[in-house]
Amino acid sequence: MRDCLREIGHIARKEFRGHFASPAAYLFIAAFLAATLFVVFWVEAYFARNIADVRPLFRWMPLLLIFLVAALTMRSWSEERRFGTMETLLTAPVRPASLVLGKFLATWALVALALALTWPVVFTAAWLGPLDPGPVVGGYVATLLLAAAYVAIGQTLSARTDNPVVALILTAVVCGAFYLVGADFFTALFGHDVAGVLALLGSGSRFESITRGVLDLRDLYYYVSIVGIFLLLNLYGLERLRWVGQPAQAAQRRWAWAVGLGVANLVAAHFWLAPLSLARLDLTEGRQYSLSQATRTQLASLQEPLLIRGYFSSRTHPLLAPLVPQMKDVLQEYAVAAGSRARVEIIDPQQDRQAEEEAASRYGVRPVPFQMASRHQAAVVSSYFDVVVAYGDQHETLGYRDLIEVKARGEGQLDVVLRDPEYALTRAIRKVVQAYESGGNPAARLTQPVRLNAYVSPDERLPEPLRQLRGHLASIGETLRQRSQGKLELHFADPDAGGGALARELQQRYGFGPQVASLIDPKPFWFYMVLESEQGQAVQVPLPQPLEREALQRNIDAALQRMAPGYLRTVAVWRPQGYGATGFGRLTEMLGEGARVIDTDLSDGRLSAEADVLLVLSPENLDDRQRFSIDQFLMRGGSVVLATSPFQVEVGASLTARRQTSGLEDWLAHHGLRIDAQMVLDERNAALPVPVQRSVGGLTVREIRMLPYPHFPDLRDDGLDPHHPITAALRQLTLNWASPIEVDEARQAGRQVARLLHSSPASWVSDSLDVLPDYRRHPETGFAVQGERGPRLLAVALEGRFESFYRGKDAPRAKDQDGTPLSVIEHSPASARLVVVASNAFGSDAAIDLASQGLNTLYLQPVAFLQNVIDWALEDRALLSLRGRSQWARTLEPLPEGQAARWEAANYLLAALGLAAVLLWRHLVARADRRRHQRVLAEV
Repeated sequence: MRDCLREIGHIARKEFRGHFASPAAYLFIAAFLAATLFVVFWVEAYFARNIADVRPLFRWMPLLLIFLVAALTMRSWSEERRFGTMETLLTAPVRPASLVLGKFLATWALVALALALTWPVVFTAAWLGPLDPGPVVGGYVATLLLAAAYVAIGQTLSARTDNPVVALILTAVVCGAFYLVGADFFTALFGHDVAGVLALLGSGSRFESITRGVLDLRDLYYYVSIVGIFLLLNLYGLERLRWVGQPAQAAQRRWAWAVGLGVANLVAAHFWLAPLSLARLDLTEGRQYSLSQATRTQLASLQEPLLIRGYFSSRTHPLLAPLVPQMKDVLQEYAVAAGSRARVEIIDPQQDRQAEEEAASRYGVRPVPFQMASRHQAAVVSSYFDVVVAYGDQHETLGYRDLIEVKARGEGQLDVVLRDPEYALTRAIRKVVQAYESGGNPAARLTQPVRLNAYVSPDERLPEPLRQLRGHLASIGETLRQRSQGKLELHFADPDAGGGALARELQQRYGFGPQVASLIDPKPFWFYMVLESEQGQAVQVPLPQPLEREALQRNIDAALQRMAPGYLRTVAVWRPQGYGATGFGRLTEMLGEGARVIDTDLSDGRLSAEADVLLVLSPENLDDRQRFSIDQFLMRGGSVVLATSPFQVEVGASLTARRQTSGLEDWLAHHGLRIDAQMVLDERNAALPVPVQRSVGGLTVREIRMLPYPHFPDLRDDGLDPHHPITAALRQLTLNWASPIEVDEARQAGRQVARLLHSSPASWVSDSLDVLPDYRRHPETGFAVQGERGPRLLAVALEGRFESFYRGKDAPRAKDQDGTPLSVIEHSPASARLVVVASNAFGSDAAIDLASQGLNTLYLQPVAFLQNVIDWALEDRALLSLRGRSQWARTLEPLPEGQAARWEAANYLLAALGLAAVLLWRHLVARADRRRHQRVLAEV
C-alpha cells in the first residue's frame, strides 16, 4: 500500500509539473480567472445586486468548468497514444491504477490552484459586507467536487482516442449532458415528479444544493460516485489496450465483471443513501437550512393532529420551478421532526379536481396567473405555489408572496429565492395553534400555580358599584379555582389593615395608592387586582369599564392569557390618522401575521386590558389623557415602543421637512431620555433615487440615479448592538431622518439600558429643514458637513422600574365619567420596558418604498426590527431565535461613486498578481530542478 501511494504521488508530481512545461497550464489559469471575474462583475453585476455573498462566483461554474476542464484533459491520454508512449507506460513496472490516479490528482490539483486564485472576490465580499462563511466553504467544496467529476470524465474519454480535439468534444458533450439533465430550463418541461428525478441526476442541481452551505452526504456522494465510475472505466480501458491482439481469456472476463460490479455498487449506493435526509451538515451562520430547536419544541407541544399541505403545480413560472423542490425538502423536514403529530402532503391541484375544489372552498387557495414569454410565444400560466397549515378548526395559508423574495439585478433580470421558509411555517403553526387554543378556558391551561391578589378595602369603604364588583370577583375567583383544578387561588387583603404595612409595600412595589370615586365622594379606598406566579411574574388586572361582571371576567381572562402558554398576543397601535406619507399600512399588516393588532387612539385615558404591547408611531400633539394612557400602561408593567422625532418629512413630488411636537417630550425627559431637535447625517448611508439631468448629443435627458443620501444612515457592525436579542441577528438596518438621543444616566439607576442603534463615527448633525441634497455644491454627500463628527445614539431600550410622570400630580379626568379623576399607579414593576426609536418615518410605507428602490427589492428590515422589539417585549425567545436573516439584509457597504470600478479593477489586478506568483513559483522550482540535475551529473 505504501509503495502504491508513493507511485501515485510521484506520478502526480511529475504530471503536475508537466502541465507547466508548456503554456497550457498558464493559459488555463488565465482563461479561468478572466472568465470567472467577467461573470462576477459584468454578467452578474456584482456591485449592482448589492449583496455580500459569493453566489455570483459559483453560479456559472458548472458551465465554465465543462469547457476549461475539457481543454485541460484532452491531451492527458490521447497524446500518449498519439506519440506511441502508451505502450511504454503500460509495460513499465508501474501499476495502471497508479497511472490513472496520478494523472487525475495532477489535473485536479491544477484546477484547485486556479480556484484558489479567486480569493479576491471572497475578500471583496467580506470587506464590504457581513459575509456568511458557510456558503463560501460550500461553494469551494462543490466546485472542487464538480471539477473532480469533470476531470475523471475528461481523462476517461481522452483515453478512448488519439485525437485531442475529439477528446475535447466528447468531454464537453458528456459533461454538458450531466449538466443539462438537471438544469432548470430542462426540468421545467416535465412535472414535479419527473423533474425531481432529473434534478437528482444533474450535476448543476447538486452543485447548487452544496453552494447554499449545506453538505449533504447524498450530494457529496453523487460526485464521488461519478469520479469512481469514470476512473474505473479509465482503468478498464487501459487494461483492454494491454489485451489488444490477444485472444479472450478468463482474466479479461474477470476484469469486466469486476468493473461492472464496482460501477453497479457505486450506483446502488445512491438508493441506500436516499432515505438518509438527516445526514447533512449545515455550515450557514445560524443554521438557516436546518430546523431550529424552537421549531422542534413547537412541534413536540402539539396536542391535536397538524396538517401541512403544499399545493404546487407541475407547470409553473420558470423562476418558481427551482424553488418547488426546496420547499418540498423543507416540508419533509417538518414531517420527520413532527413524526405522528403532523401529516405533510404535497398535492398538484391541477391534476386532482377534487383537491382543487377543496383548496378553493375550504382554504381560499386559488391559482395565480403568471405571464411567461419565450423566444417562440408568450402565454399566461395559472399555477399554485401555496402552503396550508391547519390545526383543529383553524388554518393559515401561505402564498408565494409570503414564501419568496425577489430582487432585480438588471433590466429584465430577477433573482428569486425562498424567504426564510422555516420562520414563515413555524409562525403559521404558532398562529393556528394559539388561535385554536385561545378559544378555550385560559384558567384550564395554567401550567403553574397562580395567585389572584385582590387588594380591596372593606365593603363599608367601597362605593356601591365596587361593592357589587367585589362580590362578582369572589364568585369569579371560585369558578376559576375549580376550572384550573386548584392552580388559581383568590386572596383578598385590605392594604390599610395592620397599620398600613401592606399599603406601603404596594406603593413601593407597584406604585399603587388610595383611590377616590369622585370629587363629590372623596373618601379613599383600595381596589387593585394583581395576578402573581411562583416565578415572580406579575400582571395587573385593570378595573373594568363598565363595572360589570362580564367586563371583569374579560379583564381577568386577558390577564390569565399572559400567564398561560399558547395564546395569541395583542399589540395596540397608535398611528397618525389617515394614510399617505405617514402611513404604516405595510408595517401593521406584517405585524398582524404573528400577533393580534388593534388600533387605539388613547383618548379615554385607559388602554385595553387585552394589550400586551403598545406601539406608538409618529405621535403628534398628544394630549394629557393620551399621555396618561401611555404612562399608566408602562406602570402596569407593559411594554411601550415609541417611534418619534422632532421632525416630520413628507414624501411627495419632493421632500419637505417640518418640525413636529409629539407631546411626549416632558414625559421622556422624566424617564431620562431626550431627543435633540436635530437630524443625523452619516457618510455611511443608503442610496436615494434622485432625478439627474445630463446632456446627450445636445439634448437634455432626465434620468434617475441612485446617489448617497446622508439622511439615511446605514447601520451595521458596531452600529447594531451585537449582544441584544433585538439587533443581534439583523446585520444591517437603514434609518430614515433620525435624531440623536441623549440618555440621562442619573435617572437610569436600577434599570438596564441597551443602546440598540448608533450611527457611524463619520456622522454629524444638522437642524436644517432642507432635506433635499445638492450634489453640485457638495458632490460627495449632497450636504454640507457641519460641527463635530461622531457616533450618535438612535434607538434605546430601557428595562426595569419606572416612576410615573403623574406621581404627585393631578391626573386627567376620565372621558366617560365627568368630574372623576383617573387613579394613578405611581411605580411600575421591574418587568416594564420602554423602547424609543428616534425617527417618525421609521417603518412607514414611504420610507420602506424609498429604501426598496435603492436595493431593487422590498426592504423590510425596519419591520423585522420592530417585530424583534415586540417579540423581546413579550419575552418570546422562540420567535426571536426563529426569525432568520434575509439574504438581502447582507448588503454591501455603501460605496461612493466610482469606488465600485476601483474594487473591480483591484480584483483583476490581484488575480494577475496571483498568476504572476504562480509563474515565479514555477520558475524557482524549474531552476532548483536544473541545479539538482547538474549536481547529479557532476557526481556521476
